[in-house]
Amino acid sequence: MKDIAEFRITGRIGKSSIKDKVAFLDIASNYRRKVNDEWEDDTHWNRVTLFGKNIDRAAELAVGDKVRVKGRVRQSRYERNGETVYGVDLVAFRIAPAAQNDEPANRDDDEGEG
Repeated sequence: MKDIAEFRITGRIGKSSIKDKVAFLDIASNYRRKVNDEWEDDTHWNRVTLFGKNIDRAAELAVGDKVRVKGRVRQSRYERNGETVYGVDLVAFRIAPAAQNDEPANRDDDEGEG
């Protein structure tokens, strides 16, 4: 078995930035939490990086669209003003629109999982 660091996100697109060779999607996922005996949404934002054919798929999507994204987690490190800055990149290898029932609209994108 290979070692992996992967992520899955189901959420709505809040912002997109599409370039020639890379695209970035800000995706909001809502969790429920109880605060003072009341349930409320706890929104988490994730910035996902896309390359290759996934850029074309992202270009077909709009702000507010619900999507399912799978990918790998990649740590990054660089120097800024003499200090080391650490980050985590979420690099998508699959992206698909999600249907109303939260199932992928295109079942081929989930092929081979189990």
